[in-house]
Amino acid sequence: MKILIVEDETAAARNLKTLIRAEIPSVDEMIVLESITETVEWLRNNEPPSVIFMDIHLADGDAFSIFEQTDVTSPVIFTTAYDKYALEAFHVNSVDYLLKPIQSADLHRAIEKMKRLSGQEKEEYIKRAAGSMRRTVMNFLIPVRDKIMPLPVEDIAFCHTEGDKVSAFTLEGKRYPLDRSLDNLSAMLSEHDFFRANRQFIISRKTIQDLSVWYGNRLLVNISVEPPEKIIISKTKTPEFKRWLTGSQSE
Repeated sequence: MKILIVEDETAAARNLKTLIRAEIPSVDEMIVLESITETVEWLRNNEPPSVIFMDIHLADGDAFSIFEQTDVTSPVIFTTAYDKYALEAFHVNSVDYLLKPIQSADLHRAIEKMKRLSGQEKEEYIKRAAGSMRRTVMNFLIPVRDKIMPLPVEDIAFCHTEGDKVSAFTLEGKRYPLDRSLDNLSAMLSEHDFFRANRQFIISRKTIQDLSVWYGNRLLVNISVEPPEKIIISKTKTPEFKRWLTGSQSE
């Protein structure tokens, strides 16, 4: 059995490994990863582990963005320092979750619950877990001088990243800094209303005016607000973009 632990706190990871060894003596390997970036890369290049223990909040963002960037086909048990009442939705939509500091009895319960699931049930749990971790928001809080103002999501034309700076541009052309990565934003914004065009842009459906055929079978997206650079949809992402734009399930 191979187990993947996604945890950026060294002490927490060490404690979890000790508890797992006591609960599952036959475990062959435990891999510990500390970030979203590492985890996505590992999952893309390795066979799925038997189970993933995943902390919800990591140093480089929220764990739900992992589900946005790669397919997670292993059972997932979430770990968190949050109060259990704030996570009731996660409890019913994931294999299980463990509240820190993790106790051996709680780990035993989670492992036994995972063992009882059939292959099909595990797949359904994983799908629901990924969906439940998408937390759409209505407003972002933006610092403006000595105040904080709410920026309604419905007013956003697109989000853009340049280097490590991420900005939201409104339908009126105003620009506001955001303290989140595009990966985080992509996981928080409505899939129906926003599309991750490429590494630089998330665009709103309502701002799209038309499309132009671009070099290499790509698409140039023309929007109602002047972007800082051209918005190009890659050849491989074009079918997905067309489905999103038309609202269809097939091309």
